[in-house]
Amino acid sequence: MSDLSSLSAAITSLEQGDVILYPTEAVYGLGCDPDNQQAVERLLSIKQRPVEKGLILLAGNYAQLLPYIDVSKIPHDKLNLILSRWPDGITQLIPKNKNISSLLSGVFDSIAVRITSQPDVKALCEQTNKPIVSTSANLSGQEPAKTWQTIDQVLVEQVDFIVQGKTLGHTSPSKIIDALTDKVIRS
Repeated sequence: MSDLSSLSAAITSLEQGDVILYPTEAVYGLGCDPDNQQAVERLLSIKQRPVEKGLILLAGNYAQLLPYIDVSKIPHDKLNLILSRWPDGITQLIPKNKNISSLLSGVFDSIAVRITSQPDVKALCEQTNKPIVSTSANLSGQEPAKTWQTIDQVLVEQVDFIVQGKTLGHTSPSKIIDALTDKVIRS
């Protein structure tokens, strides 16, 4: 987002429970307020994504993730390693807070989270003081869009706002790592 009016419009859209498209590190993301159950249900429907799979939360800083993760289940010696992997490019599976919606975590005891330095996402997260749901901007099974201009028209017609920014230029979607075991789930 190049200007404050775009940031303001994107924030208003999120606060109203809308689903938006925005740039991440490598691809465009489809997102919403993680605390708005109806928005998350709508996002899953738009993407045609099974609820069981769960979603990623993308944040501007670690503190924004604290309501969604169970810090008590992170061994003290692992926390520094977890934090050292951020920002950008690495999504980590961390034990979830028992109070979060299963729409976010799917059938798992963990939640997928990432901290980014992508300026548009950081600005959204800083202004709302929370993470944003993040899944690639494509219908399940299709290739994700790398620019806002290449997003499938089917998606464009169903979302409420498009942040017309640029990705950080990474060549592939984020690596996914189990934060406690260091097992790579997606490279």
